[in-house]
Amino acid sequence: MNDSKPESRIQVLDRAALLLDSISRYSKPVRLKVLSADTGLHPSTAHRILHSLIANRFVDRDANGDYRLGQRLLQLSNRLHTDIDLRAVSMPYMEKLRDRLGETVNLTIREGDVVIYFEKVTPNRMMHVNQIVGSRAPLHVTAVGKLMLGMAGEDEIRSYAQRTNLPAYTRNTLSSLSSLEEGCLSSVQQGYALDNEEAEIGVGCIGVLLYDRTGNVTAGLSVSAPIERRKDAWIDDVLKAGEAISAQLGYSAVGAPPNQ
Repeated sequence: MNDSKPESRIQVLDRAALLLDSISRYSKPVRLKVLSADTGLHPSTAHRILHSLIANRFVDRDANGDYRLGQRLLQLSNRLHTDIDLRAVSMPYMEKLRDRLGETVNLTIREGDVVIYFEKVTPNRMMHVNQIVGSRAPLHVTAVGKLMLGMAGEDEIRSYAQRTNLPAYTRNTLSSLSSLEEGCLSSVQQGYALDNEEAEIGVGCIGVLLYDRTGNVTAGLSVSAPIERRKDAWIDDVLKAGEAISAQLGYSAVGAPPNQ
């Protein structure tokens, strides 16, 4: 007689995982009723579990009462990406780049179909682009996100387009598959990407990828500025900063092309 039983599952953990998965699919904070509909959980049940997740910093709740992934998950994501402290390695180069260009510098990581702003440094000036740490943006509207999609290849670009339907955030958003494929693949070929007011009118970015010692993409580095102040001359500075951070993360470009 076989006395073995199927491994028991803890229902509340399964439900918490459902909620975290649902939150991760949205680029902006999401309302309780949407999470309830997505997961099939009663609103009171979802609210109770979310309250516990907030207490443990896995979820944050904003002033409007909407939910987004919390700082603790960002910290855990960092540990998964590399055993070297990504923030500590990147920060001196980010600060140097900010001081040289006088604009906001961002460190981003990919989580599903969005990039998460993991860290930032801002200039000491009244008018600058202010990205909120922990905020999220769809891959196709950011410079770094387009590079990440391009590195994943044409099949992933098509799958992403099917999953998201490429919502347009501005008139410049790459909201067709053909334009997205061209934008992502050409960006990978040149080694950097631009955001030409694709996420927000009036804001432009220059982005590059960061690699770890295995040659895998671990994060993205970008400079965000009012579009009228952004200069093509900055591209070389951003590329050099990205190369320096990648080297500190153990990446060697010689004989070790990034994995695609």
